[in-house]
Amino acid sequence: MLGLELYKIFRRPRTYISFLIMTAVTFLIQLAMYVDGKTFVSFAMAGVGEQFDIGGNILNGYLVTYIVLQSLLIHIPLLVALVAGDALAGEANMGTLRLLLTKPVSRTNVVLVKFVASIVYALLLLVWLAIVGLGFSILLFGTGDMINLKSDAFVMLLENDIMWRYMLAFGFAALAMTTVAALSVFLSVFGDNSIGPIIGTMGIIVVLTIFSNLEVPLFNIVKPWLFTTHMIAWKGFFDTPVPYEAILQSVIVLVVYIVLFIAATIIVFKKKDIQS
Repeated sequence: MLGLELYKIFRRPRTYISFLIMTAVTFLIQLAMYVDGKTFVSFAMAGVGEQFDIGGNILNGYLVTYIVLQSLLIHIPLLVALVAGDALAGEANMGTLRLLLTKPVSRTNVVLVKFVASIVYALLLLVWLAIVGLGFSILLFGTGDMINLKSDAFVMLLENDIMWRYMLAFGFAALAMTTVAALSVFLSVFGDNSIGPIIGTMGIIVVLTIFSNLEVPLFNIVKPWLFTTHMIAWKGFFDTPVPYEAILQSVIVLVVYIVLFIAATIIVFKKKDIQS
């Protein structure tokens, strides 16, 4: 069943739109950094340069990749929703849901297979991002020590202390995208076409992201419980020292959301009337 689901996903032309969009945005950022990157770095480090004497290849592939990740990891959830939101609603729209459930498999297995197929798609997106983002950036800009400019500080990371951070960051991003896939599959169980679940996922993520970023006392109460707050915890791997305790807390919160979304999907799908 998993092979069949993956075949359904990758036979659709819109599946590859996500890869094209991600590639185009990455290349545009890399082109901008290649043409005006030195000016950008000089402006960003204007205050730092007055206090510290920093040399070497500052505009390197590691810094450019970090800029790419900051730009794209916010929007990749929307690309994941394009496929995961179609998981069950697409079957209902095509009228194949009844036929699917006549097979000797439980409804629970149907949900889990749809979910795993969505995860595979999300992981492939991240692998492709690693290739075009990290791989091509290193080829274009070379390597070197990385400066992580934050709002109130800057972190200097040595060249031999960076790659493992990116590996863990991409691993955490995979967990975050799995959460998005679980949300999309959950919304998909209520729809008779994929438009509703896709737009619903996008809307929820946009609204919760706004709540996560606004510094308002009322929102500060609920921020720790929003999965969008924890989806950006990958940035912690580029701090010194790495806040492992905070990252672990984010991992736990995301895993809980995944379990809740999928459990709720199974419960609703088992009660879903497919004869009407």
